Amino acid sequence: MTNTSKIVDCTIRDGGLVNNWDFSVEFVQGLYEGLNEAGVEYMEIGYKNSPKLLKGADKAGPWRFLNDDFLRKVIPQKGNTKLSALVDIGRVDEADILPRSESMLDLIRVACYIKDVDKGLELVQTFHDRGYETTLNIMALSNVMENELLEAFEMINESVVDVVYIVDSYGSLDHSDIKYLVEKFKKHLPNKRLGVHTHNNMQLAFSNTLVASELGVELLDASVYGMGRAAGNCPTELLIAHLKGTKYKLRPVLNVLENWLVPLREKEEWGYLLPYMVTGHLDEHPRSAMALRASEDKDRVVEFYDTLTTPEVSFEK
Repeated sequence: MTNTSKIVDCTIRDGGLVNNWDFSVEFVQGLYEGLNEAGVEYMEIGYKNSPKLLKGADKAGPWRFLNDDFLRKVIPQKGNTKLSALVDIGRVDEADILPRSESMLDLIRVACYIKDVDKGLELVQTFHDRGYETTLNIMALSNVMENELLEAFEMINESVVDVVYIVDSYGSLDHSDIKYLVEKFKKHLPNKRLGVHTHNNMQLAFSNTLVASELGVELLDASVYGMGRAAGNCPTELLIAHLKGTKYKLRPVLNVLENWLVPLREKEEWGYLLPYMVTGHLDEHPRSAMALRASEDKDRVVEFYDTLTTPEVSFEK
C-alpha cells in the first residue's frame, strides 16, 4: 500500500532556534541536495518574517528573514523538493511576500496560538491569493480549551487553508493524545488535510509522528538528527528509514548527517535532556529548561524539578 505521508524537513527553520540561524550557505545547499536526493517532499528553509518587526534581527542569520534574491543564489537549481517558510502573526509584512510565480517558495505556513486563529487565517488568505500552498499551525494544543478549539474549527472550515497542523509545542503528548486530536480534527475539519509537528521532550516525537501517519495525517514535520529548539524534533532519518510504502532513500541523508549535523552537534546542544523531560512532563514551555542549560547549574535537575513543582506561596513557620 502506498503511503500518502510527505515529510517537511524543518532542520534550518527549527534548528535555527538552536544556533540563531547561523548556517553557512554550503550547509544549506548540502542539506537541500541530500533531501532532494532522498525524495523528501519539502524543506523548510527558514522564516519569512520581516526584520523591521523583530528585535535582534541584525544578529540572526539570513534564514530568519528569507530574501528571495538571496534564495535564488543559494539554490540556483531547484529539484523536486519544494521550499517552505514559516511566518508568525505580527512578525510578517505582507509587502515582503512576492507572488509565488516570482518566488523560490512553494509553501508558506502560518504559526499562531488559538486566540489568533482569525488573524492567522487572514494571512493564509493573502498567501493563498498569491498562489502559495498554505498551512495553519496551531501551537500549544495541549493547553487549549475544548470550546476554543471548536470555535477555531468553524473559522478554519470556511477558510482556504490547505493543511491544518497538530502541534505538540511542549513535547507533552503521547500516542493516545495524538490519536484523540487527529480524530477530533478529522471529525470537525472533514475537508482539510492534516499535518503534525512533534517535540522530543519525552522521547516520543518519532512514535507520535508514526501514529499520526498511520491515522492518515499527511504532512509530517521532522529535522535531520532531530535538530530543533530544546529537546528537538522527530528525526528525518528515522522517518525515512521506517515509513512503509514510501520511496525515500536513506543514504543521502546519512551523508548529510556525517558531513554537517554530526560536527555541528559537537558545538551546539539540542535533543533529549533531563530538564526538557521535566518541562514536557509538566506540560510547560521549555524556556525555563533552556535557561537552566545555559547556566552553571545545567545538570541540577532535582532542584529544577522542585522549583517548578513547589507552590509559590510557602506557609512554613
